[in-house]
Amino acid sequence: MNIELRHARIVTVIDQVGSISKAASELSVPQSSLTAQLKRIEDAVGGRLFVRSSSGVVPTSLGERLIPMLTELVQRADMVVVEAAAHATKVFRFGNSEWTPPSLHSALQSSLPRTEVQTETLSPSAAVDAVRRGWLSAALVPCMSLVEPGDRGEPALDTAVIAREPVWLAVPQGHPLSAEPALEACHLASLNWVRYAQDHWFHPIEKLLFTRFPRTKPEVLHYADGHHEAMNWVRDANAAALTTPTGATSDVSLVPISGTESTEMVMVWRSGSFGRATLARLVETVRSYYCAYARTIPRYWAWMKDNPADFPELLRYLRTA
Repeated sequence: MNIELRHARIVTVIDQVGSISKAASELSVPQSSLTAQLKRIEDAVGGRLFVRSSSGVVPTSLGERLIPMLTELVQRADMVVVEAAAHATKVFRFGNSEWTPPSLHSALQSSLPRTEVQTETLSPSAAVDAVRRGWLSAALVPCMSLVEPGDRGEPALDTAVIAREPVWLAVPQGHPLSAEPALEACHLASLNWVRYAQDHWFHPIEKLLFTRFPRTKPEVLHYADGHHEAMNWVRDANAAALTTPTGATSDVSLVPISGTESTEMVMVWRSGSFGRATLARLVETVRSYYCAYARTIPRYWAWMKDNPADFPELLRYLRTA
């Protein structure tokens, strides 16, 4: 019997889930059939790949040598399928979080003139998963920690930091704090707050900053599901919220915070899915777009120009602006 791709996938799934029964469920085949297939595979390679125990299966010494190679075979085959599909459809799908301005679509389309560009707005974790599965060609997500290593057998991801955004305060226009050059934590404790839901990507960053407030517990009016909802509450309920500058809307005022945290805007794609020239062009396009968008936020753009060391990936754009 020759080893085929389907055999490599069977071994990879068993190794990932650590159980014959779970692998059978994952592959939608009867457990008896999967056991028989695994036996034929082991006969073909000349030895057992797994040892069964009451808690599942673990690789044998032969398995430890062969399973990584079989896993790599599956990964490469998946990449071939994705690349062939992308070539056949000539579609570049780009994911973005919170909301996707038409200007981002236009920038990407200009950089890929012979390819149809489609954009989609979805949560950061969903965007990373869609890139890993090949549904999205690439995505822009906030926070490097969201791009976690995949399970064995899943395609590897590559990343490039587009910009490192500070976290600022959003208050209603005309608010007494809106004219301050920068705020200390003591200025923030007495405000009425909009905070972010616990499953929102910004929540851990917000939580860290709130630990720096004085002991008085700030009043929270609402827990929002996204930046734009939070900004509506800031505008209409005389509330305050933490946000990245590009997460704010034009009808609120942004104020820098001294010693603030920052979050990375990261472009993510499947390893090897782009040629070097195309990848460089995409990264440059997204960084250039970020700067163009930052220009529409006067206070933020001025801050970037005055603090170029905080934006190492964008230095060439700040120097020529």
